[in-house]
Amino acid sequence: MTQLEIGQENVPPEEDEATREIAQISERLIDKHPPVKRGEHPKAHGCVRGEFIIDPNLPKDDKIRVGIFKEPGKRFPACIRFSNFSEQKDTRGDAHGMAVKLMGVPGDKVLEDEKYEETQDFLLIDHPLFVVRNAKDYIEFFAEIERSGSRNPLKFFITGLNPFKWRWREIQIGLGIRLSKIRSPLESQYWSTTPYKYGSGAIKFSLKPSPDNISTSSKSIPKTENYLRDAIREHLNNKEACFDFLIQFQTDADKMPIEDPTIDWKSPYQKVATLKIPAQTFESPEQIKFCEDLSYTPWHSLPEHRPLGGINRPRKQVYELISRLRNKLNNVPHKEPTTEEFFSIFPLDVLPK
Repeated sequence: MTQLEIGQENVPPEEDEATREIAQISERLIDKHPPVKRGEHPKAHGCVRGEFIIDPNLPKDDKIRVGIFKEPGKRFPACIRFSNFSEQKDTRGDAHGMAVKLMGVPGDKVLEDEKYEETQDFLLIDHPLFVVRNAKDYIEFFAEIERSGSRNPLKFFITGLNPFKWRWREIQIGLGIRLSKIRSPLESQYWSTTPYKYGSGAIKFSLKPSPDNISTSSKSIPKTENYLRDAIREHLNNKEACFDFLIQFQTDADKMPIEDPTIDWKSPYQKVATLKIPAQTFESPEQIKFCEDLSYTPWHSLPEHRPLGGINRPRKQVYELISRLRNKLNNVPHKEPTTEEFFSIFPLDVLPK
């Protein structure tokens, strides 16, 4: 057995074929009648404008000052999308997503067709672990979703009558994700679940809400089928929201594996940036359309922050395929937004009344 080093991937020989199968199943699962929704996280609570601020007090350390974090104090415009994994009532348990697109990020990107686009994406959910270990299991997970027609593929977890063969770790993670109910997307913590390069090392990352995000008004919002959008509106009508962007380094290649995101990493988090979301409106027809047409993928990335591991690698092909298909069927261009376009649709001089 080869001894792995920090940040090193270990690609199984069957992964290319597994990726093709995942892509084919994902394409079949898409409802191709316009307006075509995302395959994952189709229900948006809204896109909002924010600012991603690199910590001005980052230590003078080449390990920390990497990629977008090279320049302490630098600011990037950000488009943040909050979502549910499933298109269902907010009152039901579900995974909740937070996708952040930074703009004005110079440098070649890892996606060849978009290498000159000035964006960098971070994708997170409100659970620290992913529910599938690798590409092979990913096939079984999606195949069971397709077979059962359910977003809760029970037979993926409970494989036959012998409990010793059940996926117990995945069952525990899956229950934690699917039973999650939150008061407001602005009050929850989110995690990358999967690893990413950070220079020569590897990290996972998290967005942790400021204590000031906790609002007494969110307690009184009626629990309607769309109450999470209502909670964002209520908060941003009155004040800004802030999140700390935290990174967690891989410090042990065996105990903190790159290739299995169902295993928790045991190393401290450290703050490297702040995400500020000012008071604003975000529900005009133009803003809603912009949010629906937008594509997020972990592969919108600088090479210094490239996705790692057997869940992220298949995502490169699958996300690109579904994004292009969705844009084509919806008759919208497949492109990344410019800062100017974003600012024109999300102006901050139009404030809540």
